[in-house]
Amino acid sequence: QVQLVESGGGLVQAGGSLRLSCAASGSISSINIMAWYRQAPGKQRELVATITSGGSTNYADFVQGRFTISRDNPKNTKYLQMNSLKVEDTAVYYCFVLCTVVSGHSYQYWGQGTQVTVSS
Repeated sequence: QVQLVESGGGLVQAGGSLRLSCAASGSISSINIMAWYRQAPGKQRELVATITSGGSTNYADFVQGRFTISRDNPKNTKYLQMNSLKVEDTAVYYCFVLCTVVSGHSYQYWGQGTQVTVSS
Protein backbone atom coordinates (compact mmCIF):
# COMPACT_ATOMS: atom_id res chain seq x y z
CA GLN A 1 0.00 0.00 0.00
CA VAL A 2 1.11 3.52 -0.78
CA GLN A 3 0.17 6.63 1.14
CA LEU A 4 0.31 10.20 -0.12
CA VAL A 5 0.42 13.10 2.31
CA GLU A 6 -0.14 16.58 0.95
CA SER A 7 0.60 19.87 2.63
CA GLY A 8 1.02 23.54 1.86
CA GLY A 9 -2.44 24.70 0.85
CA GLY A 10 -4.08 27.76 2.31
CA LEU A 11 -5.40 31.24 1.71
CA VAL A 12 -3.36 33.78 -0.21
CA GLN A 13 -4.02 37.07 -1.93
CA ALA A 14 -3.92 37.35 -5.70
CA GLY A 15 -0.34 37.75 -6.85
CA GLY A 16 0.99 35.76 -3.93
CA SER A 17 2.72 32.40 -3.75
CA LEU A 18 2.20 29.00 -2.21
CA ARG A 19 4.20 25.80 -2.26
CA LEU A 20 2.47 22.44 -2.16
CA SER A 21 4.22 19.25 -1.12
CA CYS A 22 3.29 15.62 -1.57
CA ALA A 23 5.21 12.87 0.17
CA ALA A 24 4.74 9.25 -0.86
CA SER A 25 5.45 6.37 1.45
CA GLY A 26 4.83 2.65 1.60
CA SER A 27 5.78 -0.34 -0.49
CA ILE A 28 7.25 1.70 -3.30
CA SER A 29 9.76 0.28 -5.70
CA SER A 30 9.82 3.27 -8.02
CA ILE A 31 7.69 6.28 -8.86
CA ASN A 32 7.23 6.72 -12.58
CA ILE A 33 5.09 9.80 -12.88
CA MET A 34 4.09 12.40 -10.32
CA ALA A 35 1.45 14.97 -11.07
CA TRP A 36 -0.78 17.64 -9.63
CA TYR A 37 -4.44 17.97 -10.53
CA ARG A 38 -6.98 20.48 -9.34
CA GLN A 39 -10.73 20.68 -9.09
CA ALA A 40 -12.65 23.89 -8.64
CA PRO A 41 -16.26 23.91 -7.39
CA GLY A 42 -18.64 22.82 -10.11
CA LYS A 43 -15.83 21.93 -12.49
CA GLN A 44 -14.11 18.76 -13.58
CA ARG A 45 -10.75 17.76 -12.23
CA GLU A 46 -7.99 19.03 -14.50
CA LEU A 47 -4.31 18.33 -14.92
CA VAL A 48 -1.97 21.05 -13.69
CA ALA A 49 1.53 19.64 -14.13
CA THR A 50 3.44 16.39 -14.44
CA ILE A 51 7.01 15.29 -13.84
CA THR A 52 8.57 12.00 -14.83
CA SER A 53 11.19 9.99 -12.97
CA GLY A 54 13.76 11.52 -15.30
CA GLY A 55 12.68 15.03 -14.45
CA SER A 56 10.79 15.90 -17.63
CA THR A 57 7.96 18.31 -16.90
CA ASN A 58 4.75 19.30 -18.58
CA TYR A 59 2.33 22.07 -17.66
CA ALA A 60 -1.19 23.05 -18.46
CA ASP A 61 -1.38 26.21 -20.53
CA PHE A 62 -3.11 28.10 -17.74
CA VAL A 63 -0.13 27.75 -15.37
CA GLN A 64 2.75 28.10 -17.82
CA GLY A 65 5.38 30.42 -16.44
CA ARG A 66 3.71 30.69 -13.03
CA PHE A 67 3.91 27.20 -11.53
CA THR A 68 6.92 24.91 -11.20
CA ILE A 69 6.77 21.21 -10.43
CA SER A 70 9.79 19.48 -8.97
CA ARG A 71 10.62 16.26 -7.19
CA ASP A 72 13.06 14.90 -4.66
CA ASN A 73 13.49 11.29 -5.71
CA PRO A 74 15.27 9.96 -2.60
CA LYS A 75 12.45 11.35 -0.47
CA ASN A 76 9.66 10.32 -2.89
CA THR A 77 8.36 13.85 -2.55
CA LYS A 78 7.20 16.31 -5.11
CA TYR A 79 6.46 19.99 -4.93
CA LEU A 80 4.38 22.54 -6.75
CA GLN A 81 5.65 26.09 -6.45
CA MET A 82 2.81 28.41 -7.38
CA ASN A 83 3.63 32.06 -8.07
CA SER A 84 1.54 34.95 -9.34
CA LEU A 85 -1.58 33.22 -8.12
CA LYS A 86 -4.92 34.27 -9.57
CA VAL A 87 -8.41 34.06 -8.14
CA GLU A 88 -9.20 31.43 -10.78
CA ASP A 89 -6.49 29.19 -9.33
CA THR A 90 -8.77 28.59 -6.35
CA ALA A 91 -9.39 24.84 -6.17
CA VAL A 92 -8.65 21.67 -4.30
CA TYR A 93 -5.26 20.46 -5.48
CA TYR A 94 -4.65 16.71 -5.65
CA CYS A 95 -1.40 14.82 -5.68
CA PHE A 96 -1.22 11.90 -8.10
CA VAL A 97 1.45 9.25 -8.55
CA LEU A 98 1.91 6.32 -10.87
CA CYS A 99 4.30 3.98 -9.14
CA THR A 100 5.59 0.45 -9.15
CA VAL A 101 5.27 -1.33 -5.84
CA VAL A 102 7.51 -4.07 -4.51
CA SER A 103 5.31 -6.77 -6.06
CA GLY A 104 6.24 -5.43 -9.47
CA HIS A 105 2.78 -4.11 -10.30
CA SER A 106 2.05 -0.49 -11.14
CA TYR A 107 -0.78 1.45 -9.57
CA GLN A 108 -2.21 4.94 -9.48
CA TYR A 109 -2.66 6.71 -6.18
CA TRP A 110 -4.34 9.97 -5.20
CA GLY A 111 -3.77 12.25 -2.26
CA GLN A 112 -6.60 13.54 -0.11
CA GLY A 113 -6.46 17.01 -1.62
CA THR A 114 -5.44 20.35 -0.22
CA GLN A 115 -7.45 23.54 -0.55
CA VAL A 116 -5.91 26.55 -2.23
CA THR A 117 -7.93 29.75 -2.00
CA VAL A 118 -6.83 32.92 -3.74
CA SER A 119 -8.59 36.12 -2.72
CA SER A 120 -8.87 39.28 -4.77
